[in-house]
Amino acid sequence: MEMNHTAWTTFPNAPAPGTVICPAADVPQTGVKSFDLNGFPLILVASGDGLRAYVNACPHQFLPLDWRSENILSADGGVLRCSNHDAGFDACTGAGVDGHGQGCALDPVPVVVSGDQLKIGAP
Repeated sequence: MEMNHTAWTTFPNAPAPGTVICPAADVPQTGVKSFDLNGFPLILVASGDGLRAYVNACPHQFLPLDWRSENILSADGGVLRCSNHDAGFDACTGAGVDGHGQGCALDPVPVVVSGDQLKIGAP
């Protein structure tokens, strides 16, 4: 499945490039952290492979991945697991890997560290 790297811009309340997400010091070194940016759901995934962000909406039913539980990252850090219906997504690419995630993908959101802030990047 080919990723649509601008799909996030079509979500209601999609933030403009340059929107501050949080202070850079608040970005986790590893793990997952979710944000609500004025009604736009965002999830950060930090690992040794870098920092990635996705719209926090499972493409299976568009509920937040962490709606029922914050524990959505596998122990090895490789899979994001929707807490609603167990859909699995590759944490590095957002591609569906199992369950209701197969055949779909999370929508990536570009992020950049600028000075001491983490911001939405350009699409």
